[in-house]
Amino acid sequence: MRPFTYTQAKTIQEALTASANNTEAKYLGGGTNLVDLMKEDVERPSQIIEVADLDFDTITSNDTGGFTLGAMLSNSETANHPDIRKNYPLLSMAMLSAATAQIRNMATNGGNLLQRTRCPYFFEASMPCNKREPDSGCGALEGANAKHAIFGWSESCVATHPSDMCVALAALGATVILQKPDRTSRTIEFTDFHRLPGEQPEKDNTILPGEIITAIDLPQPKFKTNYHYLKIRERSSYAFALISVAAGLKIFGGMITDIGLAMGGVAHKPWKLTKAEAFLTGKMPTTANFEQAAELALKDAKILSENEYKVTMGKKAIVRALEQALAKTA
Repeated sequence: MRPFTYTQAKTIQEALTASANNTEAKYLGGGTNLVDLMKEDVERPSQIIEVADLDFDTITSNDTGGFTLGAMLSNSETANHPDIRKNYPLLSMAMLSAATAQIRNMATNGGNLLQRTRCPYFFEASMPCNKREPDSGCGALEGANAKHAIFGWSESCVATHPSDMCVALAALGATVILQKPDRTSRTIEFTDFHRLPGEQPEKDNTILPGEIITAIDLPQPKFKTNYHYLKIRERSSYAFALISVAAGLKIFGGMITDIGLAMGGVAHKPWKLTKAEAFLTGKMPTTANFEQAAELALKDAKILSENEYKVTMGKKAIVRALEQALAKTA
């Protein structure tokens, strides 16, 4: 562990001021990812600014008819909150599939959005990784890449984003609220919050220096009945997804009138399946239509040497998630 200074921010302004004065500072919420990375000598902040006690720890209704999730609220408190279980069961299901109860009790909503990849080349400081050390190369590009991306990757990075919560937020159409050092705030559409690697894989998201996540806005509930979060992993517990699918359907008159569909484990960010959504909107919720949507969704997949299985698995996962969502109709 490298030496660092520790600041416990009591107000949002204290946190922003401390961050503005040190470009190597990192915010600490629950610490379930940052502390691990510090132990592995991947993250090397010179200052830790604890923000877990800031008062962004409630769930309230918002102007859109939806709800706003405080960034400092724990994953467990969010997933088990009555308003979330009732109105956004897809989000609750995804969050409860992640990690262990102990980790969910510690992890914050804001921190979940900032999780870094679990690519083994990123975690192993002796291996080349452009995300950890720019211009050092990507060990996974020609190495062990069975768990890596099939969408949106570049020659610089083929890592995937690990969050379950974020896949559901992408399917639901959430937005992220940030506070800037000048005390103004800005809002980012969730699909624009995380970045594809391009030539700068070290940048995971579109947060600007000094900004801090204060909340996540959820739109008016649409998928309270027909929803499912499917997570496929190497073992049934305590593992990150090889592939996951968040599916929400709104059905009226026997037709799909609205749909939210996103995948995890396939890209540097939660992957919104916009082509599949467009295809299914206005169609009957049949297995045949689901299969066509899955073909469209995986049409542009770009495989690596060891992960071709993800294309077949992805198609089957989309169909199964949609079928499971449909089965909740009664």
